Amino acid sequence: MKIYTRTGDLGQTSLWGRGTQKRVSKDSVRVEAYGAVDEANALLGVARTFLVSHQDVEHVLEQIQHRLFALGADLSNINPERDNRTTEQDIANLERIIDHWDQQLPPLRHFILPSGSPSVAQLHVCRTVVRRAERRVVTLATEDESLVLHVKYLNRLSDLLFVAARFVNHLDGVSDAEAKF
Repeated sequence: MKIYTRTGDLGQTSLWGRGTQKRVSKDSVRVEAYGAVDEANALLGVARTFLVSHQDVEHVLEQIQHRLFALGADLSNINPERDNRTTEQDIANLERIIDHWDQQLPPLRHFILPSGSPSVAQLHVCRTVVRRAERRVVTLATEDESLVLHVKYLNRLSDLLFVAARFVNHLDGVSDAEAKF
């Protein structure tokens, strides 16, 4: 099987599932949404390469990558009767990890700069890209109300990445840098 099909050479792509409009512009709201999730997933892959000394955090990010792949599949599926792969349990899993890491951190008393080691800086980049993906899915959810849970997942994921950045700084003995404004 060839990797290229030439069917997208004029700026259109095909969506997955049964629906009314399978061919759409590559800048459609739906394609922008799952493209932003794909970008976040790729950046999590980069972040993982920086976390070789923090295998527990790296493993969590790997599991999240699998869930983001499923979330992107949900976004690209236009079948109105689809069963979404993203679940409340996925959100509960993120919250459990956030709570576990946050319990080990000093209380947050001020805004902090996205800084620290290269791994922490990359986690902050991931967090901001996940926020962008969330905004794109919010827009799509105005057309497809079945995606409200996906917005919630991305919101919680950005929280997890913020706490992960603080947690890795803490493990490395680096204090959070207070934002002065």
